[in-house]
Amino acid sequence: MVEIAPGISHWTAVHPNGWLVSSYWLPGLKVLLDPLEVPDEVEEVEQIVLSNRHHKRSGFEAAERFGAVVRAPRAFSSGGPVEFYDFGEPLAGGEITAYQVTELWPDDGALHIPSLRALEIADTVLSDDGRLAFMPDVCFGDRDAEQRSIREGLARLADELDFRHLLLAHGPPIAGEGRERLREFAAT
Repeated sequence: MVEIAPGISHWTAVHPNGWLVSSYWLPGLKVLLDPLEVPDEVEEVEQIVLSNRHHKRSGFEAAERFGAVVRAPRAFSSGGPVEFYDFGEPLAGGEITAYQVTELWPDDGALHIPSLRALEIADTVLSDDGRLAFMPDVCFGDRDAEQRSIREGLARLADELDFRHLLLAHGPPIAGEGRERLREFAAT
């Protein structure tokens, strides 16, 4: 686990599907984001926030370990106890707000954390060798329409929200220049 910016710790683990995924601990907020294989040094967690219905990962195990609540988008079909949230709703005592990137992916979101100047993105985009890219084609139904809508949604979030750090569920985070990099990707 590595602190990528004050108040944001990051680690990776291999998902059962073989993908390397990223998870985050926000110790000051007592929040885990999309956790998989939570490291032993993590402590004092009150909420586990899932950015997407596919990201239950180790969320329920972590909830049991910490006595925490799992928060997930309303479209989530769980395998455990969940408190659902709607996009636009404040989470973690108002410290995090969930946003939908595109209506074409109704269960996939972005989590804005203003106090940490961070935005966490679920599955609309990933980081690959230091550059932003779309998820693999297998993730899309109508690839061209969905990617166009995702770019529009990401551009809107980059314009409207204040953040420096881009936390990605797939691939390493981008600390310091996340907003600029997201704007560049959305404009291509």
